[in-house]
Amino acid sequence: MKLIDIYKKAIEIAIENDPRGRDIIFKDLERREKDYNDLSTEEKEFFDKESLQNPYSDSRILFGTEDDDIKSILVGIDIDVGEILLADNLKSKGRRIDLLLSHHPSGKAFANLYAVMQMQSDILNKFGVPINVAEGLMDGRIKEVERRLLPVNHTRAVDAARLIGIPFLCLHTAADNMVASYLQRLFDERKPYFLSDVLDILKNIPEYRMARIISVGPKIILGSKNRKAGKIFVDMTGGTSGAKEIFESLTNSGVSTIIAMHISEDHRKEAEKYHMNFIVAGHISSDTLGLNLLIDEILKYDSLEILECSGFKRFSRLNEH
Repeated sequence: MKLIDIYKKAIEIAIENDPRGRDIIFKDLERREKDYNDLSTEEKEFFDKESLQNPYSDSRILFGTEDDDIKSILVGIDIDVGEILLADNLKSKGRRIDLLLSHHPSGKAFANLYAVMQMQSDILNKFGVPINVAEGLMDGRIKEVERRLLPVNHTRAVDAARLIGIPFLCLHTAADNMVASYLQRLFDERKPYFLSDVLDILKNIPEYRMARIISVGPKIILGSKNRKAGKIFVDMTGGTSGAKEIFESLTNSGVSTIIAMHISEDHRKEAEKYHMNFIVAGHISSDTLGLNLLIDEILKYDSLEILECSGFKRFSRLNEH
């Protein structure tokens, strides 16, 4: 496969699995095109033109050319300088590695991570939070994340990939959409009654079973096994954690249980105030599940060698289709 084909296919699949739905996504893309057309010539030079087709600012080709021929990919949850040196070492020993695929973003995709967080407002709205409340709460959180990203050395890994000469791709929200939609559909279909039933469902998924082996399996953070699950919200896409003030609105909209990759202590305290059940499914395990689902779709009609590193473990579901 060509690098551009892998990238474009990943974004198409991510859009199909976006919890917001296609209508909202394309309205957002139309708005971006209008904003771009209204810019001056100088401003257009610095505009991220890729965002006119790809709604996920944290999923990008970081280094490489569109026509790069890809047959073998080193996949990791994080691809940093260490993993790039590992790839170079493996290549020197005869292993073919044509592409570095990271889940977490680097370079420009990391610098623009905050931009993708706007999608959380529309997802919250689908779960009953008024859009004005969702956008109002998310605005402050997005600006906070933007400020935190400003001093970061964004290009370390990209520079290393460029110097060694290995194409580099990151798929963050593109993969997070996959795990969020997959789990939401699963819980909507199974309708678990108790929180213990939720855990049983998660524990039967290979990625979470693997996490249990190394003591980081799914865990009830708020609530208990015998509490009723009620309405479940799988909160696993949209950049990073949203506004901690959102739990009151989610409780008022009827959500009883949130299933997420992780939770900060400040978010936990706020959720506890409103008697929210909260299950942490696991960060790296959820990222791995999202990547596996995305890779399965990319490989439906093509074949690529997948090498695992940096927390990623390949579980294929291709034979289940």
